Amino acid sequence: MGKAKSKPKFSQIFSKSESINILSAARMFLFGARDVWFVVALPIYLGSVFGWDHLWVGGFLALWVIAYGFVQGIAPRITGKSDGKVPNGGAALFWAILLAVVTGLIALGVQYEWNPQFVIVFGLLLFGAIFAVNSSLHSYLIVSYAKGDGVSLDVGFYYMANAMGRLIGTVLSGWVFQVAGLAACLWVSFAFLVLTALISIKLPKVRPVAVN
Repeated sequence: MGKAKSKPKFSQIFSKSESINILSAARMFLFGARDVWFVVALPIYLGSVFGWDHLWVGGFLALWVIAYGFVQGIAPRITGKSDGKVPNGGAALFWAILLAVVTGLIALGVQYEWNPQFVIVFGLLLFGAIFAVNSSLHSYLIVSYAKGDGVSLDVGFYYMANAMGRLIGTVLSGWVFQVAGLAACLWVSFAFLVLTALISIKLPKVRPVAVN
């Protein structure tokens, strides 16, 4: 079950489901928004500007990842899924907008140097919590949207978009940080999240009916 009956051609990699293509595009920009400031720029900034040594930088980021996983684990309680409320495209749109607002505020704080250590540390924790809910929602929606026949292809395309977003974010993280600094990386992240929200507007508000 879930295995395609034949090997698809390259032109068939894109899903025939519009909702999955839209969700995959939103996923790409969502993960690009995280990695564009988290992967390269943030660790270097913490060490070079705040003067943290490798142990502090690595320990803080490790704790962030643990907290991120914890929030993902309880995300159904946050979104109401555990209470029987089925998340839809509207929920994905709301959380994308919320994450964009938080990222924009962090970017403003860093750009104008308003207590940057407080803004970055606590802003990153808040960013991670909201991002975890966004990611969990997307993971639920892809399973909801995927068709029975060839579900592995639909999910595979979705995670290919995920990987592409991470690649774009990682490359931009190093380049933008070298050229313009952490604040610029955060503004790129904000722009990606605005795109995520705009794309999410087209996500169906009810579960689409699969056509075999």
